[in-house]
Amino acid sequence: METKKFKILDTQSRIDWVGKKVTGAHNGTIAIKEGELSLNNGKLIGGKFIVDTSSIKILNVPDPATNAQLSAHLASGDFFSTEKYPEASLEITSVSGNQVIGDLTIKGTTKPIDFNAIVNVSGDQLTATGKLLIDRTLYGIRFRSGNFFKDLGDNLIYNDFELDITLTAKAVQEIVLS
Repeated sequence: METKKFKILDTQSRIDWVGKKVTGAHNGTIAIKEGELSLNNGKLIGGKFIVDTSSIKILNVPDPATNAQLSAHLASGDFFSTEKYPEASLEITSVSGNQVIGDLTIKGTTKPIDFNAIVNVSGDQLTATGKLLIDRTLYGIRFRSGNFFKDLGDNLIYNDFELDITLTAKAVQEIVLS
């Protein structure tokens, strides 16, 4: 039985996000701060990574003033409260085939989440991809949610947002158990 740990390379990994509203959508990126993944006999068995919530970027708003205003709003208490909660995290609790189950923590609230992931290993390099669909209201992000506010019309923001995660990691430790 062989267990390998892989350190996530933050500069080679990325998270793309999409948030949708009645009148359209916004998309961007958010940075991974650090993390690691564990494999046993080439299969994912666990791991954790931390996201820097203050690194959120908006890619589809080209006007600098509008982009800065929206970025500040996403950092505010209406959304991610980045000053109070500078990090979010995902800790893998179990894996069955391609299905990953973990604990997602946003704004100090932890909820279970499951998603499919594809993991490839080549030598001491690992790549992993997965797409998460997250209900923001479970983490106290209620701004313009139809679940909490009436008559929003075109101002409604959908509860679910998407994260498309691509991780690159390098083997750092190998443990051989007999």
